[in-house]
Amino acid sequence: VSLLAKTLKRELGKEARLEYRIMVDSGNSKNKPLTMDVPGHGYKTYSNNEMDFPLVVNNPVKNPFVIPGLKKMQIDPQLNSAYTFESFIEGDCNRVARRAGKTVAEKPGATSFNPLVIYGGVGLGKTHLAQAIGNDVKRQHPNKVVLYVSSEKFINQFIDHGRNNAINDFIHFYQLIDVLIIDDIQFFNRAEKSQDAFFSIFNHLHQSGKQLILTSDKSPKDLEGVQERLLSRFRWGLSADLQAPDYDTKIEILETKMKADGLDMPREVVKYIAYNINSNVRELEGALISLLAQSSLNKREIDLELAKKVLRNFVKSSSKEITIDAIQKMVCEYFDVPYDKLLQKTRKREIVQARQITMFLSKAFTKNSLKTIGEHFGGRDHTTVIHSCQTVKDLMDTDNLFKESVLELQQKVQLAAM
Repeated sequence: VSLLAKTLKRELGKEARLEYRIMVDSGNSKNKPLTMDVPGHGYKTYSNNEMDFPLVVNNPVKNPFVIPGLKKMQIDPQLNSAYTFESFIEGDCNRVARRAGKTVAEKPGATSFNPLVIYGGVGLGKTHLAQAIGNDVKRQHPNKVVLYVSSEKFINQFIDHGRNNAINDFIHFYQLIDVLIIDDIQFFNRAEKSQDAFFSIFNHLHQSGKQLILTSDKSPKDLEGVQERLLSRFRWGLSADLQAPDYDTKIEILETKMKADGLDMPREVVKYIAYNINSNVRELEGALISLLAQSSLNKREIDLELAKKVLRNFVKSSSKEITIDAIQKMVCEYFDVPYDKLLQKTRKREIVQARQITMFLSKAFTKNSLKTIGEHFGGRDHTTVIHSCQTVKDLMDTDNLFKESVLELQQKVQLAAM
């Protein structure tokens, strides 16, 4: 396959792609064969068109709208083609930011999300999302000039141009960009003069209907050492935060990563990784890569035992004792029920069932007495706990959806105890 792909690229150019057609059903005399087209693995790389750039910019320009001595210049957008919306998994933790990004990509500079500021902790996908927007802009608007740059590179470029007395060239270059993406704007706090240059660039681009996309490790209102006039402009558009992914989103991230790389591993191992790594997406993927590397190097099948051994540096310590409070928290999150409702004497069906399941799991996974379990639910006695446990067992025999919920919660508790 690799030889065929190389031959296609040699004959047809870099844009050549290999696609597969799989026969799902061979058909018969009455029905045509059923086939499925599958695109080859790989991402399309986008580039900017050539743009006009002055040969000499230090000479006085009489008419600001007529610039003599133009040459064609092509700007590399500096985008990673692997960063796409498809590979950026949407969840409650990032839904607003991702959907705002999609809107911006469709109409760059023409929405109220200008600038779009994406902020959040380390490893939550700020760079991925910002570059996904850039890649999608190039896909939908090939003539738009897109540029991604880190704040550090921007500052270093500014310093270099300052040494060469070419600050005006630097500012003019950035004023020609249609979609400017600057990563980690919090580092502007140590570069006062670079902030002055960026202020001029920002004003020109915004007034010209160009799009600005900025990322930061904190909200604009919490940035320190950044000029107030810049902070006020950062607040003109939309500030959208990225939070740590929840359990279900982590599962989907891992499965997407595995599918993209053609990998496979037991479902229980995927759940173990997702449950125990709570920091960020980067560590989640790092844990997966570490596990796969150890499996390959040691020529050993991936199982839960290997996962626990290999991921010791990533996950929480094993053999933890599960508490009633921890189970209450899990059940409340699962059913989206306020914790205080479990303790009240309400007869609402969803609250009652959540309480009964929590008692059932507390009896199964903790060493507490029935009396102690009852005390954790507003002082209920041991007979209530016995009744709740029996009710859960009976419902599991007759209600498949209910049974599925209980089994899923049991698995969550088991993973927490590992």
